[in-house]
Formats: sequence, structure tokens, C-alpha cells
Amino acid sequence: MKPYVYITRKLPENVVKSLQEKYEVNMWDHEEIPVPKEILLTEAKKAAALLTVLADTIDESILTAGENLKVVANLAVGFDNIDLNTANREGIAICNTPDVLTDTTADLTFGLLMTVARRIVEAAEFVKEGKWESWSPLLLAGHDVHHKTLGIVGMGSIGETVAKRATGFDMNILYHNRSRKPEAEAKLGAVYVSFDELVEKSDFIVCLTPLTSETRNLFTRAVFKRMKPSAIFINASRGPVVNEQALYDALAAKEIAGAGLDVFEKEPIGANHPLLKLTNVVALPHIGSSSVETRTTMMELCLENIKAVLEGNNPKTLVNREWLSFMKA
Repeated sequence: MKPYVYITRKLPENVVKSLQEKYEVNMWDHEEIPVPKEILLTEAKKAAALLTVLADTIDESILTAGENLKVVANLAVGFDNIDLNTANREGIAICNTPDVLTDTTADLTFGLLMTVARRIVEAAEFVKEGKWESWSPLLLAGHDVHHKTLGIVGMGSIGETVAKRATGFDMNILYHNRSRKPEAEAKLGAVYVSFDELVEKSDFIVCLTPLTSETRNLFTRAVFKRMKPSAIFINASRGPVVNEQALYDALAAKEIAGAGLDVFEKEPIGANHPLLKLTNVVALPHIGSSSVETRTTMMELCLENIKAVLEGNNPKTLVNREWLSFMKA
């Protein structure tokens, strides 16, 4: 019998065709509705491979549901939705899709920054709602981006690429990271500073840090209070890095000027989410890497990783390096 592969979201048929030629493939028949846990459990019992998304919780119950599971390919850079400890114990390869979405996510991040700064969403709705009846000197006046100070929290590949975009706007670039990036400093003029200094000096604070035990709830009310009143906060990393109540309170109290959010603590959010009531917030549905070209490349990388593991080879983008030792044992 051919190995069984289960895909938790509906993908284009032309993308999965190469997988279907080698394996028995089944796919959840919805693009936006998550696969229910009970169905995922049933599928995991017989699957040799799972292709998942960040919204899927791949916990111990999923990873141990059957005896055939060899690989989970996550359609994302992040993998905090997967229980790595159990995967390591069970000898299951966990793969992600790094690098291929760097430019696309950086484009979205910088676009979100500009959208909040120049009040583009507000202005577009102002016109659509028929409110544009005259012109005034400060009509929907926003904040300049050029020559301002950009602070990047999390200087990975996406952070560096956002910094590269910022050089075109003659911005001063500060960054905080677990480790210094001498090449980025030399090439982009970025300056390494402490987290506190970045928060206090930046006109735009862009959060691109991964979600870890250290970064969870990193941005609290006390942190927002230390920002400039004119500061704009952008989060394109993970929602739980930010205390959303603290962010709401800071925005409502005008302790900071605005926020652009592509991620939230719990996704998806509903129309009644408190942050959506604020005009100085631009909210997006976690679309950082969502271009046709990049998402297709991410899908193809997931398929390549699945094929590699099922054929007894090392995957291209392995998250849990412990798997290599397991395979050698």
C-alpha cells in the first residue's frame, strides 16, 4: 500500500498532483475553515505524513494517534503549534518553510508600517463613506516615515530585509536581538541597542521576534508607556508576544500613536475585538507571506520535505535536528 498523506487545508490540485502520483493523498476540503480536531485525529491514525498550517494544534494526541507518522510539514516559518518534545520522542521529523517567504513578509511588514503612519485605511474609508466634502491643511494628516528611527525587535532574515527596505527611506535603524548581527550593522547601518533603549528611542517599533518562553508577553503596558507618544507599533511575528489588553489601553490613552497588527493572541478574531474599535489600528488576517508566488513556493517546499522523509532522505528544512540522531540510531 502507498503511504498515506493528509493535508489539513485545501490546496490547488496542480500543486498536490506530484504528491498524488506517489502516495495516497487526502485533503480537507476547505481553504479557510480549520479541520476539526476529531477528524484530524482520525486522519493522523493512518497518516505517514501530515501537511499542516499554524492554526492546527499538533499536540501529543495527534503525534501519537497512529504508528505510521514520520513527518509533519508545517506551512509556515513558525512551528509553535507543534509539540516538538513529543515529535523528538516519537522520531517524527518536523519541517517548516523558512527563507522562501522572507521578502514577501518584509514587504507586508513595511507596507503595514506605512499604512498606519499615513492613515491610508482611514483615508480610503473617508472617501468611500462620502465624507470628503472639502480640503483642509491637516485633513487626515499622518506621520512621515522618511528620516525617522525604526526599531526592529527580532533581527532574523525578515528583520534584516525590513531594515533593507528602511534604508530606501533614509531611516535610522536600531535593532535588538538575542545575538548581534555584525554583517547587518556594516551593510545596513543598523545599530544594536538594548530592548529598553530601542523602545524609548524609536518612532516605529516593529516586532519580528519568534514566540518563545522569553518573548511571550514581551510587550506590556509598562513597555508601551516607555514609547514616544508619537510611536507606532507594528507586530508581524506572533500575537502572544503582545499583551493585547495593554496595547488597547496604551492606544486608547494615546500613550502611543497607532498600531499595525498582522497577528493576534487568538486567531481568527471576531468583529467585536476591542482593538478593531480604534481608528488608529490597522488589522490584517495574518497575511504576511500571502502572495500567490510565495504561498505556492511554501506549499511546494512542504511537499518536497514530505517526499524526502518518506523516501528515507533528509528533508530540506528540518526543525528538530534531534530527528537526525533518531534516524541514525
